[in-house]
Amino acid sequence: MNTVKQHLVPLAIGVVLASLSGCGWLAANTQEFFRFSPAVATDTHAKPLFPEESVANKQSNTNVDQQNNLNNTSTSLTLNIYRVDNQCNNLESEAVQVRADGVVDAVVNKVLEQATSSDFDVAGYRVRVNAQSGVANIDLRLVPDSRRKFVSLSTCEQLALFGGLRRTLTNNSQLKIKDVRFTEQGQKIYL
Repeated sequence: MNTVKQHLVPLAIGVVLASLSGCGWLAANTQEFFRFSPAVATDTHAKPLFPEESVANKQSNTNVDQQNNLNNTSTSLTLNIYRVDNQCNNLESEAVQVRADGVVDAVVNKVLEQATSSDFDVAGYRVRVNAQSGVANIDLRLVPDSRRKFVSLSTCEQLALFGGLRRTLTNNSQLKIKDVRFTEQGQKIYL
């Protein structure tokens, strides 16, 4: 019985120490990831331009200004955004107003809002449109620790993401886009 205790006690101590050192490594590396990740970077030293104004007043004024800008017909366009229906069979159009400057990025962003989920999140994208050929290339990037990849999307998720983007860009004649191609960090996405 003493020999079992002699071997079991050092083994238990070793397991505890190994697990504690592993947790410290994980915590240190997690902090490093979040420190350099642009998706979660925030400016903790930001100060208001006018300290006497409250944040709520600034936000409400900003929202009113943004709404006034969108209502001004010279700075906004009404376009159809295509989203997947409740049964995930078809794409339905929804009219939205977007700013005239950066209109392609604005509509891509609107479609991407509905296509992300808790285990699938697009970290960013780049859109390049060839004005001569009318071909748009959307280079998508997933968050680094995403549990899922583009190839693991269900048929419904593919329709929401790729179908929604393609139809939104090609069916709005103001954009003058005839075809849409998708890449991930410059490599063609095969589904």
